[in-house]
Amino acid sequence: MDQADVVIVGTGHGGAQAAIALRQQGFAGSIMLIGDEPDLPYERPPLSKDYLSGEKPFERLLIRPAAFWSERSIDFELSTRVAAIDPDAHVLKTEGGRTIGYGQLIWAGGGAPRRLGCPGADARGVHYVRTRADVDRMIAEMPQVARVAVVGGGYIGLEAAAVLTKLGKQVTVIEALDRVLARVAGEPLSRFFEDEHRAHGVDVRLGAMVAGIEASEGQAIGVRLADGDVIGCEMVVVGIGIIPAIAPLIAAGARGGNGVEVDGKCRTSLADIFAIGDCAAHHNHFAGGAMIRLESVQNANDQANVVAKAIMGGDGEYDAVPWFWSNQYDLKLQTVGLSVGHDALVVRGDPATRSFSVVYLQAGCVIALDCVNMVKDYVAGRGLVAGAVSPDLALLADPATPLKTLIGTA
Repeated sequence: MDQADVVIVGTGHGGAQAAIALRQQGFAGSIMLIGDEPDLPYERPPLSKDYLSGEKPFERLLIRPAAFWSERSIDFELSTRVAAIDPDAHVLKTEGGRTIGYGQLIWAGGGAPRRLGCPGADARGVHYVRTRADVDRMIAEMPQVARVAVVGGGYIGLEAAAVLTKLGKQVTVIEALDRVLARVAGEPLSRFFEDEHRAHGVDVRLGAMVAGIEASEGQAIGVRLADGDVIGCEMVVVGIGIIPAIAPLIAAGARGGNGVEVDGKCRTSLADIFAIGDCAAHHNHFAGGAMIRLESVQNANDQANVVAKAIMGGDGEYDAVPWFWSNQYDLKLQTVGLSVGHDALVVRGDPATRSFSVVYLQAGCVIALDCVNMVKDYVAGRGLVAGAVSPDLALLADPATPLKTLIGTA
């Protein structure tokens, strides 16, 4: 039986950072990372941007070169999927029938793309953006593609739409709600990005429900909407969220539902098993204490550092300020905090200038900012969110007033 002192399931940002942090903090035991992909850990956000566009080769996506891992005696089991966990025996079993023992287990399994459930969803030409292999399949089909239908107006869908438009494709974005980014941003930001995409030639369909994928000889040729309209295309890109990959943990008795539940040190309810990243449901201070999952590189990395400290016997719990980013066309959106639950918002600057910020407040306190081409607002905004500052709204709305001058206000 193979075994390691620490086994890490998942080779994304969280799994990679957990291994790195353990070595940085002096962990001398054996470390094994198990991943279901054939590649060493690589950055995921560029997949729908620089990698899809061809501007960045895969080698530049690697989180660390191969030599880094071998020099630190960090082992990998790639193209391997975990089928079951026995928490009492401290072993896991792979789909290939192997048994691997662990002293402590870090589950960084991420999630799988939520798939369409409509007729025709399994047609060729229907794609999901989660792994390098997903995007490689899209790239291989590109020469035969003139029209693309993007299902989902979240960040993945909009980023893919921007890149595909830049590649000369005719793109239609299909969003079921009445605005894009409705789940994560306020209306001013939604309308701004809708306008931007339309200005670049994208057909943005709002309040549009997908009824099925039209196919010819197994190949997608269109998306049929609930109102009967058919959007012709040679490729469909679906970005409608993920389903956390936690089935072996739940089957082993871990508490969870929409994610596996963890405490402040990212410990699950099972002894010696931690969970981090997209699949970990935690009580988040910046969400009013609600139990949530955060799908971000920041969350994965910061939780990995917390677990490494816990394994090394250190103190500290996860309480990091959430942050995110998105690149679309020449726009850099930087978000800090969580806007869910806001009861007021303030727009700093004029969206028509393509450089502005949306500040979200709850009970007068700043809880989040969306900053479009406004790096200074983003940097200072971290202090406003971390300090739950209640600023003067007139000053907050004045783009001539540096946000850093409001950090010390009551």
